[in-house]
Amino acid sequence: MSLRTSFGGSGKLMENRIVRYLLICLGFASLAIGAIGIFVPLLPTTPFLLLSAAAFARSSERFHTWLITSPHFGPFIKNYREKKGITLRAKAVSLNFLWGTMIISALMVSKATVTLILIVIGLLVTLHLLSLRTLKNTL
Repeated sequence: MSLRTSFGGSGKLMENRIVRYLLICLGFASLAIGAIGIFVPLLPTTPFLLLSAAAFARSSERFHTWLITSPHFGPFIKNYREKKGITLRAKAVSLNFLWGTMIISALMVSKATVTLILIVIGLLVTLHLLSLRTLKNTL
């Protein structure tokens, strides 16, 4: 299975033009945040680059190929895709970002069922992140 099909399901691009353009915008927005995350310790890089790759896989073959072959962004996606892992910094920042937003969301909604759903989702994502191999920081 190629990287493109793993992020795009069947490997086909969306046929709806509006959805494709929205996905391209989402891809570039998350790419910008991920790029900033390379230099700013508070922003996770890998999750935003993975979101970009997924959005581009369904909207633009050209942008997707450019992203995954980029010398700056490609290694983050490749390491995750090939199950090599993510850096300890990426894990820590992702977990802090995850639980910070989960707690804020739970406090804003203040409904027991929504809070329970958020906790379950947070625990599952935490287990997934912790199950990934930890790479040495390369930046």
